[in-house]
Amino acid sequence: MGFQKPKSTQDFLPGNTENWQFVEETARDLCRRFRFREIRTPIFEATELFKRGVGETTDIVEKEMYTFLDRGNRSMTLRPEGTAGVVRAYVENKLYGEPDISKLYYIGPMFRYERAQAGRYRQFHQFGVEAIGSADPALDAEVIALGFAFYQELGLNGVTVELNSVGTPAVRAAFREKLLGFLVPIKDQLCNDCQARMERNPLRVLDCKTDQDKFTDAPSILDSLDEECNAHFTTVRECLEAMGIPYTINHRLVRGLDYYTHTAFEYKAQGIGAIDTIGGGGRYNGLVAEIGGNDQPGVGFGLGLERTLLLLKHQEVELDLGKRTDVYLVTIGDRAQNASAALLQQLRLNGVAAERDYLGRKTGLQFKAADRMGARFAAILGDDELDRGEISLKLLATGEQKTVAINKLSEAIHTFISTEEKGNNKS
Repeated sequence: MGFQKPKSTQDFLPGNTENWQFVEETARDLCRRFRFREIRTPIFEATELFKRGVGETTDIVEKEMYTFLDRGNRSMTLRPEGTAGVVRAYVENKLYGEPDISKLYYIGPMFRYERAQAGRYRQFHQFGVEAIGSADPALDAEVIALGFAFYQELGLNGVTVELNSVGTPAVRAAFREKLLGFLVPIKDQLCNDCQARMERNPLRVLDCKTDQDKFTDAPSILDSLDEECNAHFTTVRECLEAMGIPYTINHRLVRGLDYYTHTAFEYKAQGIGAIDTIGGGGRYNGLVAEIGGNDQPGVGFGLGLERTLLLLKHQEVELDLGKRTDVYLVTIGDRAQNASAALLQQLRLNGVAAERDYLGRKTGLQFKAADRMGARFAAILGDDELDRGEISLKLLATGEQKTVAINKLSEAIHTFISTEEKGNNKS
């Protein structure tokens, strides 16, 4: 038996990668309009970065990281999330010295050793943004709006925003005592993970997916917010309402990372399994200082692309993949076949998606190949046409055929495509 891919990973094959490209291009175009710039960080970083940035009591650090010693006996970890690495790069490369805030985005693989389930893999992919350098609550709303627009532009329905404030460290310290007063009497009813979390970080208990039904009467952190946190949360909500972005408040929403302050949010959608979260994020004032820089406030999100694609499939959304072949060169005769290489190169360099036969197939099978590829045209080149410097251009949808000069083939195809697109826009 040959090699197989590691458990809970995927091969992305032609026919599927086009969906990924469409989703990624949608994200990139949105970021261009929202004025976020791309950043690319290493796939592995020093393990200590994630311990300090993500939090040592999180499931990610305790159970899920892929950690190894390199040849210098240094502990390295494949990145389990994107924010810590981006903040490290922000500090190391002194982006805080720029006159404006840093609005950054990334798209790439993350790694967590977790139990496989619908849309969850050990190598998974995220689209994330980080806005660092401002504490303005309107920036929280802008980040939430960008993520919501991403799902809308993909054509997804039923995506909702859940919102909460997790306050400041001082607010959480006061809330911790109230929460423990609720949790201690029901400790024996909770799962083993919740019982362990109670000792170290009781707020993380509220993130448990197993025991959610037991937390219906849990105290709300919103009742513990101080004046500053209340004002911040109020402004975020007012901005979202002004932008027409629907949300619901979930006072038990705490997210699974320790660095969040003030705003926490998640995007939810039904139809992709027991876990309905497809993305989320929040504000992380204090994280830059924790990682070693001069403190700068920040806010961001990470959206799971596997779960996004699963939702697109579930909702049967038709993506405009633009993968159609413009022209298929059908050659008849040895000289025509030899000449087609240069013609194919010319077409492609002039922006035409073109293909030809490389299997020595007869003319009829070449036309069948053109149909399979969804080609608009077949360009038919025989030895006689080659001698005359001409080529037959056949519109496959109608069978209409005309003769054009070989050196005008690219121009003829572009003219037709432009005319067709104008007609579609009018209709």
